[in-house]
Amino acid sequence: MKWTKQRLNNLFFFLGVAACVVMLFTFDVSFVELWDHLCHAGYWLIPIVGVWIIVYGLNAFAWKAIIEGNIQGKMPVSFWRLYRLTITGYALNYATPVGGLGGEPYRIMELSKDIDKQHATSSVILYAMMHFFAHFWFWFISIFIYLALVIVGDLPINVTIGTTLGIIVVFCLFFFYLFSKGYRNGLVKYVLGVVANIPGLKKWTLRFWARHSEAIENIDKQIAALYGQDTRAFYRSLVLEYFSRVVQSSEVMFMLLLFGIDCGGGWDGLTLTFLHSILIVAFTTLFANLIGFLPMQLGVQEGGFVLSIAALGLSAALGIFVSIICRVREIIWIAIGMALMKLKD
Repeated sequence: MKWTKQRLNNLFFFLGVAACVVMLFTFDVSFVELWDHLCHAGYWLIPIVGVWIIVYGLNAFAWKAIIEGNIQGKMPVSFWRLYRLTITGYALNYATPVGGLGGEPYRIMELSKDIDKQHATSSVILYAMMHFFAHFWFWFISIFIYLALVIVGDLPINVTIGTTLGIIVVFCLFFFYLFSKGYRNGLVKYVLGVVANIPGLKKWTLRFWARHSEAIENIDKQIAALYGQDTRAFYRSLVLEYFSRVVQSSEVMFMLLLFGIDCGGGWDGLTLTFLHSILIVAFTTLFANLIGFLPMQLGVQEGGFVLSIAALGLSAALGIFVSIICRVREIIWIAIGMALMKLKD
């Protein structure tokens, strides 16, 4: 059977639908308890789900900057189409293993309808790199947010916490170095070299290289060109991706406010609550990405929320509530992404 683009599209669609079903039946609570949590959230569920309209919009603008910098011209695709592909791509990422990379092949397949396949591939790879790169900056800056809150007496510090923060700093700096090499020299050839060292994949890698060596060289040149030639597009994309995570933190803030946690009230209290929300999201995403090979990160995200919220001196019950509502939000957006996949431009 020949895998046409339409058949691949249908495969991605059924994969996403299956993920929704699996996620519904893998909650750590009964459906009665789940309904109780949803009732507790009430109208707050609207801004919790709705804030992702903004998050995905920032992601789409970041990808737009990458594409225009890569092709050195105006984006040959409408923003609505790019926004739709962004939502569907992330919906597939939620649903698949291997570090949440399931949406990238779909994005390449769809974007190649608008630009040549090599630029589509390099643009998607560049955006995926930027997405991960912004993660590291989010974690790195969050360390200094924590230290600032320690200085004002809001959060504790001890040997264990200090050591953990130090390890995260080293971890981020190491990956900053790896990303800089990838941006300067390209990434595809390096990844193929790593794959060739995996037992059983060397012959396949050599055959793949023999068939596509010219295309791989061109893709790597395009990756290196964005960083070396269009730094404005590079940093614009980075800033947009970083702030998408800051905006994402507001969903946790809404849930903290729902529980009456506002750090004393007023603008100062609201600001502290928002900074706590950033720290919760930073720790949870770091924990989830370290074990990101699990489909839908089942159990990992929940554990991350519970640990990060408990680390800030809040109750584990709140962590469970936050994790469950975030899982519900994921299911809703996976469903939206699957529906948008079948929507014609």
